Amino acid sequence: MATEIKLPRLGQGMESGTIVKWLKSEGDAVEKGEPLYELDTDKVTQEVESDASGVLLKIAVQEGEVDVGRTIAVIGKQGEKVSISENGAQAPEPSTTVSSEHVRGLTPAVSRRDDGGRIKASPLARRIARERGLDIARIQGTGPDGRIVAEDVERAQAHAPVATGPPVGEVEVRQLTSIRKTIARRLTQAWEAPVFQLVVSADTTEALALVARLRELHPDERPTVTDVLTRVTASALMRHRDVNAHYADDEIQIHPSANVGIAVAAPQGLIVPVIRGAERLSIVEIARQRADLVQRTRDNKLKQDDLEGGTFTISNLGMFGIEQFVAVLNPPQVAILAVGASEERVVVENGAFVARPLMTLTLTCDHRAIDGAVGADFLRTLKQLVESPALAL
Repeated sequence: MATEIKLPRLGQGMESGTIVKWLKSEGDAVEKGEPLYELDTDKVTQEVESDASGVLLKIAVQEGEVDVGRTIAVIGKQGEKVSISENGAQAPEPSTTVSSEHVRGLTPAVSRRDDGGRIKASPLARRIARERGLDIARIQGTGPDGRIVAEDVERAQAHAPVATGPPVGEVEVRQLTSIRKTIARRLTQAWEAPVFQLVVSADTTEALALVARLRELHPDERPTVTDVLTRVTASALMRHRDVNAHYADDEIQIHPSANVGIAVAAPQGLIVPVIRGAERLSIVEIARQRADLVQRTRDNKLKQDDLEGGTFTISNLGMFGIEQFVAVLNPPQVAILAVGASEERVVVENGAFVARPLMTLTLTCDHRAIDGAVGADFLRTLKQLVESPALAL
């Protein structure tokens, strides 16, 4: 019996998604668990696996926005009758027999090479090619079985003829992706919250020494200052749980564990994957998780679960040489930490001028949930732990 493939709910609050591309064509064999199509949600673009094995008899929705639960395709046996329920995109005659030749005749235009073979390309490669206006069918793949990877697209663009650009005075218009629309909406929500900022400078002498020592002991993991910050911040959150909270529906939700989000700049926008239970992890374990999340963020391989459940966010621009900045709140979280570069500054120590590596930490707080004294107490503890990270371990 044919199986209707419906758009799944991949996360809490998801009501719809945008089908970007089908990875199979009508008439193709499909195995359960095999990537079937690319779906763009308000948080991430990911490959969605097939719920059934068989032949892709019908694609009901070729691309575009679709409500959760709507039938988007039918998988069954070759030659099996196809019918789509009322919530499908179209309603063909019930119990219509579809032959393999007829199925292929209904196949919409799919990117194919001149020889008729279907293009093998990674989702990231397809996205980059689409965003940069490159014809992926003309790109030579260097991956397994000739699969086109992101590096192939970059290489193709580098050797492409130089474009003259739009005529003088003509405006280039770029439509917002689902992720950019979500970023715009959430930032607008953040600016509606009454916030305040608190700033301290922390001596990173011991933190930098700890990072250097950990790198000697764990060269494959390559721990960073961000990993140390994540661990000590988690400890501070457990001591000041009012900061480890959400403000939603006129109530404050205090969370029992520090699920720390790490802001990552990716081609598709600013993404915040989450390290759960950071207070229970070692710095090396955090480094391992952070490296995996950052890589999958940049490769567009995150899952919905990677982005949900965050209780606090760290945004570090120190690697860009930024000394100090104010991070925008990440609703419904009630606080976010902005981290500047660790750089040598002259300070007075025992009546003498000395150079110390200092880092500026700026805490943005939602005043509806956190008062100034609460935020200041948290930041004081965080400064102590940054300067003496052993106290958090």
